[in-house]
Amino acid sequence: MTASLATVVCLILGVPLAWVLARQEFPGRRLVRALVTVPLVLPPVVGGVALLLVFGRRGLLGEWLDQTFGVSLPFTTAGVVVAEAFVAMPFLVIAVEGALRGADARFEEAAATLGATRWTAFRRVTLPLIAPGVAAGAVLCWARALGEFGATITFAGNFPGRTQTMPLAVYLALEQDVDAAIVLSLVLLAVSVAILAALRDKWVAP
Repeated sequence: MTASLATVVCLILGVPLAWVLARQEFPGRRLVRALVTVPLVLPPVVGGVALLLVFGRRGLLGEWLDQTFGVSLPFTTAGVVVAEAFVAMPFLVIAVEGALRGADARFEEAAATLGATRWTAFRRVTLPLIAPGVAAGAVLCWARALGEFGATITFAGNFPGRTQTMPLAVYLALEQDVDAAIVLSLVLLAVSVAILAALRDKWVAP
């Protein structure tokens, strides 16, 4: 459930961000792209610590959220979604940005000359063109969110029924019920293999 919610968050934030990175020239674009892709190389536990520094109750934004809205993200289900979205976002942005760079911008220009607004051109012209890339990015994003461990346990903890995800359940089961850990691991493995097999044609030419 949290992996699906994290994927929705990534779609809402990541698709517009990928469009800006692919279509707009602005100072600091390389820095923005680097920051977006940092979770790909950042150790997940370090990512969880970074989230605590930003969204913790004494964090850069967390203290303001707590005092202004009474919202506290760490060690909550919402915190799980945030952690999963943080580590999964680069997969979506990279896939969508690549699809946008491969799409012919002349179709958007033609729509603009016919009076379409930028939003209308994106919704009716660009989005259908890049739909396969968006779908592939969303699936990869979901798979990464489903398998996230380090950032989740650091930022949201491991509370059964509230913040415990399948990877965390596997970790806990290894200490209590090895057979259950094996079953959960096989489920995650089957999901990963199915996703890679389904998306193989997106990356490998026939």
